[in-house]
Amino acid sequence: MLRCGYTTGTCAALAAGGAAQLLLTGQAPETVRLITPKGWEVSAAPAQARLADEGRTALCAVRKDAGDDYDVTDGMLVWAAVRKTDAPGVSIDGGEGVGRVTRPGLDQPVGAAAINRVPRRMIGEQVEQVCARLGYAGGMEVAISIPGGEQAAARTFNPALGVEGGLSILGTSGIVEPMSEGAIVDTIAVQTHQAALESKDLILTPGNYGEEFLRASGLDGLGVPVVKCSNFLGEALDIAAAEGFRRVLLVGHAGKLVKAAGGIMNTHSKYADCRVELFCAHAALCGAGVEVCRDLMSAATTDACVELLDGAGLRRAVMDSLLRAVQLHLDRRSAGAYQTGAVMFSNVYGPLGHTDGAKEILAQWK
Repeated sequence: MLRCGYTTGTCAALAAGGAAQLLLTGQAPETVRLITPKGWEVSAAPAQARLADEGRTALCAVRKDAGDDYDVTDGMLVWAAVRKTDAPGVSIDGGEGVGRVTRPGLDQPVGAAAINRVPRRMIGEQVEQVCARLGYAGGMEVAISIPGGEQAAARTFNPALGVEGGLSILGTSGIVEPMSEGAIVDTIAVQTHQAALESKDLILTPGNYGEEFLRASGLDGLGVPVVKCSNFLGEALDIAAAEGFRRVLLVGHAGKLVKAAGGIMNTHSKYADCRVELFCAHAALCGAGVEVCRDLMSAATTDACVELLDGAGLRRAVMDSLLRAVQLHLDRRSAGAYQTGAVMFSNVYGPLGHTDGAKEILAQWK
């Protein structure tokens, strides 16, 4: 079994509770505890705790433990600085290494620290519980910081989402369950929601190759928002339907997009490959002989398949056949929620073709 860990929100709340106790008692707790939104009790020993500002501010740090999930924040210190204020209640803000929201459509408004709603509630509850237990009725101000967070954020989706200057304090259950793919799909959903605030048109592309092709072909100049969907083609199409887009264009390298001709909607090789099998099947439909089919089945890459088809004079016929199948499966997945189409390319051979749906969409956009 894989080991679960704590979210940054849980670490921030534990640190805030520890800092509040230190501020009000002058003694750092040996252990801090809370009940996560998932209902699990968790505890941690503060990594560091100290008073500052002549005792007016208490600081407490909890080290992030992500369990067996791949997480750039694993092992980082999440600090809470707590001090008394004249204003009632608990105010929460971000400090060093915590990002700021710069684009609409995220959990927090533009200009706010990227500390999501559930972590904010957890932090507030922890501080309030300490105050109630120790008989303090005044206000508290909490600042969460993650030293090194700005550098770590460069390895996350935050820059693409519009969170600048650091990491986000996240978590809805309080527990990190080792399912990184779910986190990626959640990020695709957020980016797609942001795109929906700008436009009813959308371009999906699996990754960096697609973005480079969009720039080289001028498609990035159409004013249509672009979202990278990684391997999660089916989920991205479903999310686009939920967001109410009118037109969705998929632009992808043949190594990914040809899989959609077989109805494969998660293009990671650990789930399915079938690239050369699909080239071979459609080549056979277009009249390829046994030798060509055998060579296609032995090809190492989709570019090698295209080279073989060129040699047999079958490239155009086979690409048209594959693209018709891609369009069929895109239409099935979108189920009439929006108009869709696909553009397929190769890094070696350039554009390989458009589905009929893509031709219609591009004509409307241009």
